[in-house]
Amino acid sequence: MNFKLLLSLSFFLTISAALFAGSVLDSVGYENLNGKKVVLHKADPKDNYFSIGRRYNVKPATIIQFNNNAVIKIGDIIKVPTEQPFLQSSPNATQVQQQNKLPVQQQAPVVQQQSIQKPTSTTPVLTEYKVSAGETLFSIAKRFNTTVEDITAVNGLTSTNLTAGQILKIRDLPPPAPVAPPRPIVKRDSTTMVSAQDSSNASRFTANKFGLFEKNEKGVATWIEDTSLDPTKKLVLHRTAPIGAIVKITNPMTNRTTYAKVVGRIYDNESTKDVIIVMTKNVAESIGALDKRIHVSITYGSPTNE
Repeated sequence: MNFKLLLSLSFFLTISAALFAGSVLDSVGYENLNGKKVVLHKADPKDNYFSIGRRYNVKPATIIQFNNNAVIKIGDIIKVPTEQPFLQSSPNATQVQQQNKLPVQQQAPVVQQQSIQKPTSTTPVLTEYKVSAGETLFSIAKRFNTTVEDITAVNGLTSTNLTAGQILKIRDLPPPAPVAPPRPIVKRDSTTMVSAQDSSNASRFTANKFGLFEKNEKGVATWIEDTSLDPTKKLVLHRTAPIGAIVKITNPMTNRTTYAKVVGRIYDNESTKDVIIVMTKNVAESIGALDKRIHVSITYGSPTNE
């Protein structure tokens, strides 16, 4: 009699353990990266990049690169990028099981409630992002297609220094407003006139055929080695020049000129104080810079004449 009782108890414990194991989630949460789901996986003692890749069907090399090849420790949160679309509301395993048990007529209100909770077009969407080792505000802003200024404002940052594991809130910015067309030139009889401007200064205030005004600046430039800027490419940071604009840079000491692309804004610190432009090492070598800080003259196009 006792043997049958023990056998029944063992069978019940085995079934209970299997059901409990099936309800455990593989992840502790998700992140939204440009509409794609990033799984937050909590590492256990047997985990490595290859076992995590097999679990989520993601190449280990992709996970290694996304986590900056960080050493996996027990309890660390490993980010696994996927091609799955990010859903604003991701139900856990218990909620899914409960919904599957409900009759069809009771599931309809749940779907309707989720559609009501979706953010409107005017409601900003905030994504929580965990900073990895070696990341900067500029590289994070570039990844999420936003700006350093907006990340600083949303999180109330007073410094550009970031620490590994720090949580930042990233806001999805609306698309930029279209640039207003240039002021039309008024023709009277056969004389060309520019409204409210003297004819001798007309060429200086008239935009070119692309709607851009030429800007000329002179001042101090410096070059830096930043992990977010490729030192082999000709890239620069500027305070007001449009992102993506091409800047002509001239070193008056060597009379050498080169062109570089604006990829971000200057954020003031000790090395960038009072400079008008920050360059990569490639740009500095192209104009024959011998020191970290040199005098340059620059020319670029801007949609305003201010």
